[in-house]
Amino acid sequence: MASAASAPPTPNNLKRIVAASLIGTTIEWYDFFLYGSAAALVFNKLFFPDSDPLVGTLLSFLTYAVGFAARPLGALVFGHYGDRLGRKKLLVLSLLMMGGATFAIGLLPTHATMGTAAPVLLTVLRLVQGFALGGEWGGAVLLVSEHGDARRRGFWASWPQTGAPAGQLLATGVLSLLTAVLSDSAFNSWGWRIPFLLSGVLVMVGLWIRLSVDESPVFKQALAQAETRKAKSEPLPLVAVVRHHWRDVLIAMGARMAENISYYVITAFILVYATTAADVSKQTALNAVLIASAVHFAVIPVWGALSDRIGRRPVYLLGAAGVGLWMFPFFMLIDSGHFGSLLLAVTVGLVLHGAMYAPQAAFFSEMFATRMRYSGASIGAQFASVAAGAPAPLIATALLSEYNSSTPISLYVIASVVLTLIAVGVAKETRNRDLAEVATAPQDAKPGGAEQSASRASGARTV
Repeated sequence: MASAASAPPTPNNLKRIVAASLIGTTIEWYDFFLYGSAAALVFNKLFFPDSDPLVGTLLSFLTYAVGFAARPLGALVFGHYGDRLGRKKLLVLSLLMMGGATFAIGLLPTHATMGTAAPVLLTVLRLVQGFALGGEWGGAVLLVSEHGDARRRGFWASWPQTGAPAGQLLATGVLSLLTAVLSDSAFNSWGWRIPFLLSGVLVMVGLWIRLSVDESPVFKQALAQAETRKAKSEPLPLVAVVRHHWRDVLIAMGARMAENISYYVITAFILVYATTAADVSKQTALNAVLIASAVHFAVIPVWGALSDRIGRRPVYLLGAAGVGLWMFPFFMLIDSGHFGSLLLAVTVGLVLHGAMYAPQAAFFSEMFATRMRYSGASIGAQFASVAAGAPAPLIATALLSEYNSSTPISLYVIASVVLTLIAVGVAKETRNRDLAEVATAPQDAKPGGAEQSASRASGARTV
């Protein structure tokens, strides 16, 4: 029987929780994606002006990748304290850190003013962004997952996931508007700063909303249980994850490979490929990503709801296989140079990506125990980003520079799809798992004992 803590909250309360997570993740991803778009469009000129254009773009994407390198550290720190102190406090801190770093980038002097100190400061601020985002994702999806019930967890937990396309939509929309109304010289001189400074206003709105929600009831229950057994010292969340959930961490990392790599190829690298190899204007490429991101936002809850009906694994596998099959047509459509073809390429790619991204929140949340869930989900998701999303635009740009062809880039994405298909293929279905049943590893139960047998029979894990 599910505990009282797992009872569904009132509809209005749950919607407020979802809204708080969605708005917060939208702002965080706006900040993160804004940097990626700016790296592709102007940072090569502003911070690496002594390099030729493609090398400058590579250096610009290198600072972009640095943000991913900090995400595992953020996952470790935020995961540890999120499992000890609660989800809400850490989510407020991550929002302040991300917004503050983004606002500071908008005030940063360029290479023309500060010389080599400018790209160094840019890299430091990017590290802060990555550190904050490394702790943001896990807390946001857990806050929703732990408030809802198993029957519709995939749907509700997918809403924080829409923060990624919403942030992409907002960042691309602001940049698209500015490039449309400003000349290239005005945009490169001062116009690029406006979207970064706008982050300060958005953070205040997000902070006000996040402070209004309650802590996860599932976490409160687990914390109360931990307080009653103070005599038995609890291991650190990281130690517990490595001991009990190492297989789940590896599965989460493998599941992230195709999802993460394909997303940054489709949304960030396309701004380079379309404007250089396909001779498409910067405005046209931005508009295509803008419209496709709106479609991406709309389909994620649909995929999340489908995962509640047929399971997390089938939906995830469909998305991964679809992305792999789409890569060669994706670049062929872009090469045509037509806006309609470009829009179709990006839209279909993001719809298929959504089939992986939507169930991911519930899927990863359901893998881990409550008192190590923030750490486990964050570590699995963010450690993978170092090998996946971090170098994706960099590798894709280097492959384009070396081979002057999209074929190696397609094969690169397809290789990541194979890894994801293997990882998700060996995973267990987690749909309908009760998150309030605080879990440790099944191997902790005594072999052959009644407790172990009952656990296996019910499909739940024991305290």
